[in-house]
Order: sequence, then structure tokens, then C-alpha cells
Amino acid sequence: MKNLGLIVNLRKPEAVSMAGKLLQWGKDNNCPFLLPHHEASALTTAGLDDEQWLKTVKLAVVIGGDGTFLRAARYIMGTDIILHGINMGHLGFLASSRPDEYEHDLRNILDDNFEILERRVLKCVLYRDNSPLHNIYALNDVVLSTNAIARLLNIEILFNYKNFCEMPADGAIISTPTGSTAYALSAGGPVIPPHMNAMILAPLCAHTLYSRPLIAAEDDCISLIPKGTSRDIMLTQDGQLAYEVLPGDRLDVRLSQSKKIRTVNLPGHSFLDIVREKLGWGQAFR
Repeated sequence: MKNLGLIVNLRKPEAVSMAGKLLQWGKDNNCPFLLPHHEASALTTAGLDDEQWLKTVKLAVVIGGDGTFLRAARYIMGTDIILHGINMGHLGFLASSRPDEYEHDLRNILDDNFEILERRVLKCVLYRDNSPLHNIYALNDVVLSTNAIARLLNIEILFNYKNFCEMPADGAIISTPTGSTAYALSAGGPVIPPHMNAMILAPLCAHTLYSRPLIAAEDDCISLIPKGTSRDIMLTQDGQLAYEVLPGDRLDVRLSQSKKIRTVNLPGHSFLDIVREKLGWGQAFR
């Protein structure tokens, strides 16, 4: 683990400050961090172009919140790079290491005292007129919704290409287990450990009495087809990238067989440890 990379949220001063500490720590411990060109320019140090960085780095430290971690996941998608996050945000389910523990955690990483957690990724294909328009990969979730205020969206839902229902709602979330603690959680979805092979279908404010979140199996395909005449529909990838969707378009979502995101699992930072800490499970409130 000598080929360490560094990805930083340059819009957060505290993340930039932490990056400076890590760069100095790397020099002092004979394991300098390799930076992509963008981060290197901002931190006034030497860097590598994207292609060289992705080929050289074995493990990348991500400094920021979960949003920075999701951006890093898209950046390294399709490689074997392992990600480790130092949380400079709020909840920190993905970037789970604390800033005051970075030296201890990095020492564990250099000593190979960690496990690798493989997180499944959604593969989403957006079809228009039965032709693929976009191929999208998401670590957390994809969301089909309308931009209009207080406007319903009628969504036809298919499981494995067989009609399941037509649901009037503000939208629908399809989530990985990793994303079960994100938007799907606020929509009433279950918490699923990230090592499981499953998907969550969570309606957004459905106008029915029967609509509840559903869990799909590893080999299932969930299809969403917006109905009606609305021209104000969008598909959101990991809450960061958006795509225009037209009525009659079809979104096929399944777990990717070829792409996974590998993350560091350190002692004392297991998923259940984080759930207990972040969500307060097992704690009594006065």
C-alpha cells in the first residue's frame, strides 16, 4: 500500500487543511500521496494526469463528506482502486473515518490491518424509442421524479420485464444497500448492510395506501416508465448528476455484474458500528 492517492473536496477549507496534513504525513513516513492534476494544481504540488493516476494508485484517501466520496467512486469506476474516506461532512456513512483518527487509521492501512468491502453498483440503462440513450452507474441510488411543484408522476413499474403496477407518486428511488442509509432511508426504506446483494424500490410520497418499499434480488431487473404528457421529468444519479426523461422512456435498473466499488473496512468502523453511532440505534433518549 505504497501507491496512495488523494482526492479532496477543494471547496471545504477544512478538507484542504486536512490534505496538507496528509501530504506532510506521507513525506514523513516515506509514502507520498499521488494527486490527480486538479487537486495538485489547487494544492500547489506535483500531480499526475487522470490516466496515469488511475493506473498507478492502489488505494485513494478521500477527504470530504459522502458527496465527495460518491464523486470519487465515479472517478475510479472500473478500476481496482480501494477507497478510504476521512469525513469532513455530516453523517459520513461512506467517508467514515474521523479527522482526529487519520494517523491511526493510515497506520492500520499501511500495516494491512483492514478488510476490503466490495459494494455493488447499479447499472441503469435509459431507453428512448427502444434504443439505449444513457448508461449510468450509481453507487447510492437513481431517482425518477418530476421537477414541477405538487405534480404527480404516474410510473409504470415492471419486475423482470413483467408488469407489476402503475403508481401515482412524486417519484421513485432505486437504491443499492450502500444507498439504503441515504435518500431511500428518508423515504421509509429499510437499512441494508452494504455487503448484501439486493436493490430497494422506494416510492416517493406515493398517492396510494398499498405502496411500500420493496427489496429486489441480485438478478432482478426493475423498470420504470413515466406515463402521461409531462415534460418536466428528471433522472438523478447519486443526487449529483441529472438526465432529462420523457414520457414513455424506460429505465432498466439492475446490479452491475462487472463494476464494484472497493472500500476500506477498518477495525471499529464496521457498518453496524457506524449505524449505531450515526443513527443512535440502541440508545435511550430522555
